[in-house]
This record gives sequence, C-alpha cells and structure tokens, in this order.
Amino acid sequence: MQRTRKAMEQFDDLRLDVGSPRKPYAGLVRAVVLDWSGTAVDYGCLGPTVAFQEAFATFGVAVDTQEVREFMGLKKIDHLRALTRHEPVTARWRQVHGRNPDESDVQAVYAQTESLMLDRIADFAEPIPGLLDLVGALRARGVRIGSSTGYTKPMLEKLMPAAAGYGYRPDVAICSTDVPAGRPYPFMCYATAIALETYPLSAMVKIGDTLIDIEEGLNAGMWTIGLTMTGNELGLSRSQAESLNAQELSTRLEVIADRFRKAGAHYTARGIWEVLPLIEAIDARLDRGERPR
Repeated sequence: MQRTRKAMEQFDDLRLDVGSPRKPYAGLVRAVVLDWSGTAVDYGCLGPTVAFQEAFATFGVAVDTQEVREFMGLKKIDHLRALTRHEPVTARWRQVHGRNPDESDVQAVYAQTESLMLDRIADFAEPIPGLLDLVGALRARGVRIGSSTGYTKPMLEKLMPAAAGYGYRPDVAICSTDVPAGRPYPFMCYATAIALETYPLSAMVKIGDTLIDIEEGLNAGMWTIGLTMTGNELGLSRSQAESLNAQELSTRLEVIADRFRKAGAHYTARGIWEVLPLIEAIDARLDRGERPR
C-alpha cells in the first residue's frame, strides 16, 4: 500500500510536469530536432542536389536543379521515385530509353546516387554559421539536440564524423532508414523524442529548410521553424546568397517565408543564427499554456 501510494504521488508529479488535458504543459522547450543539409550543415543544400543530377546523367537523362529541389527532404529512395514520376523527367527518360522508368530503374539510379553521396558527403559537413553558438546556448539551458534527415544510415555514418570534426555533435541522429517511413510521416521526430526521453511533443521544436520538414514537425505535434536563406528553398551557396542585391535577397526570402507560413510553420528565420530568440518566444507561449497547432 505504501509503495502504491508513493508510485501514485510520483505519477502525479510527472503529470503536473508534462501537462494533461486538464492542465497543458507550461514549461520550457526541452529539445530541438534539426535537419542536416541546409539547416545545420551544407549551406545551400548542395550535396544531395549535385548527387541526384550526376546519378541521372550516368543514365543519359538530364535533371535540372529545380526539379531535384522540388522533392528535397524526402527519404532518398522516395525522392527518386518522385522524380521519375515527375512528367518532364519521365518524358526525358522515355526519349532516351524508349519507355517510362520503372522500379528497377529507380533502384539503379538510387545505387548510383548512394555511391556518389558516400564518396562526397563529408565534403558538405561544414556547419552553417551560427550553428555551434546555438547548440552551445541551448545546451546551457538544458535543451537536448536531436536531428532527423532524409539521408540513409550509411550516408549519416559518413557525415557525422566529418561534422564532429568541426565541433557539431547532436545528442541523437535519426535517419529515414531507422523508421518505417520518412517525411512527411512524423516517425523520425517520434524516434528522436524517445531517444532523448523527451515529453510532451509540444516541448520540442522541429527546425528545417524544406516544406516537408515543416509538415513532419506539424504531424509530430511540435513547434516548427523554417529556414529561408541557407537551405533548399533558396538553393544558393553562402557566397552566392551573400552576393545578391539586398533588395533582391529580401524579396526572395520573403516569398520563401510566405510558403513556409502557408505550410503551417510557426516561425521563419533566415538561418540558424536567428533561431535562439524564436526558442525564447516559444518558451513564452508555452508558459501561457499554448500548444503548437
């Protein structure tokens, strides 16, 4: 009886801490889930874009940058399936090979893509400016650092040591092949929450540079932040982005931010260096008992 009463008291303490239907969670942000390419590393999300284009080129089919970027954020095999079903790409494949691409073609292009990525992914591991400062500031607040990606496990195993060489080591790294399905399904976010032992999901923030990152975070019940300048949507290297006329850059970023907002993003920022004040704003909203919608 004594043990049962004590267990119930501990449960009540936990329930007050994490919130309940009667009393929403009103604590601080406990964890963030960062995408990799275009969010944490690889300014411009260049690595996977080039790999896809070169992989298709080995089969005699040209795929332009914008076509590749349209499906960025998906699990890599799903990304290839989406590209081969994209009518302009399908038409070019048909012109070269005399038929529409099928699943065997997807697997063949995927094998080439993975080989290219494994060879070069470490070249795109440099952190985006502001990442290490953000990670340090969040850890000082007790916030855990998770990550999710459309990369496969072998790709991530090449990328992580290279990123660690620059000082970036997330507490948890979940990839699309660790879960039943990649984005927009929320499974990578769920797996991250479990690995970090973090609850409720409303105490977590998903940060990414693609529309499907936002969809993933929303499906998981997390707050979401979309990055407009450093990732897939703008699709420029740091030097290219910074060389744009200020007015042109501002206009293009506002178009991207509007797309993120229409997709449901709670906040947008140019890059990871602008995220800390947004975490503080989410803390304030949580303190008022708000939940992500």
